[in-house]
Amino acid sequence: MPPVPQPSPGLRVLLCRPRGFCAGVERAIEVVERALAKFGPPVYVRHEIVHNRVVVDDLTAKGAVFVDRLADVPAGSHVVFSAHGVAPAVVAEAKDLDLIAIDATCPLVTKVHVEARRFAREGYTILLIGHADHVEVEGVVGEAPDRTVVVPSAEAAREVQVPDPERVAVLTQTTLSVDEMSRVMAVLRERFPRLVTPRKEDICYATTNRQMAVKKLLGTVDLWLVIGDRTSSNSNRLREIAASSGVPAYLVLDAAGIDPAWLANVRTVGVTSGASTPEVSVRSVIDHLRELGAEHVEEVEGVREDIEFSLPALVR
Repeated sequence: MPPVPQPSPGLRVLLCRPRGFCAGVERAIEVVERALAKFGPPVYVRHEIVHNRVVVDDLTAKGAVFVDRLADVPAGSHVVFSAHGVAPAVVAEAKDLDLIAIDATCPLVTKVHVEARRFAREGYTILLIGHADHVEVEGVVGEAPDRTVVVPSAEAAREVQVPDPERVAVLTQTTLSVDEMSRVMAVLRERFPRLVTPRKEDICYATTNRQMAVKKLLGTVDLWLVIGDRTSSNSNRLREIAASSGVPAYLVLDAAGIDPAWLANVRTVGVTSGASTPEVSVRSVIDHLRELGAEHVEEVEGVREDIEFSLPALVR
């Protein structure tokens, strides 16, 4: 068996800040934990509360039950809507099934829902920049399904057709790459000069800040490790940005996902984590890198975050 390639002597780790949980994710997890404490298990959660297997497994162990269909929830039970938001039809279904709904939707996602309703009332066709199969996008589309068209890329933006080019508004999935969104927006502005935009950008502050922290280190590291779940949109965007400088960039859930061979001839590793990734996963990766020879771990400061969101009244 050939020897396992060894990291370069004096391996250095640059750890991005901010990283990990955003205020919306912290709020959603706390909603489930408080519901369990107040009402007792089981508390049902529609969809994964956030896109991270470590978080979901931890809450499952505490008594949360994750379901994809509200029909699987016993009548009279408490059910939490995930941080990604839900369509109005889901809210109505929960009421019809006699469920006690607790809404853990991130307030920044709720903002996009409010904008969608306003644009629909005012007679606009809504172009939603995002990925059609993402649960957040499904929820926003549900606000005005007959008036909303999902635009996943600049190429799609060049082809999209609307009934009235003079009455077009645009919204954005909150977890997109800022650069990706900007490319699509540029095409839409060119095609629809009277395009109406939200009063404030839809991409959330945490997504932007984590992407900026990675960009700050591009060109200074030989390898990137992005800690996050493969189902996490913002974690995938971080990996794509990290890879844009031409060095290897891997998305791992935790330390078990690291192949020591990746570190061969590597002197500096950049580490960050998605907005739904718990710090315990980051620490497991750092500890493992130390075991593999990392001698220097340095946190690189970025934008400081102090945003907090209030909890739903039912679990305060």
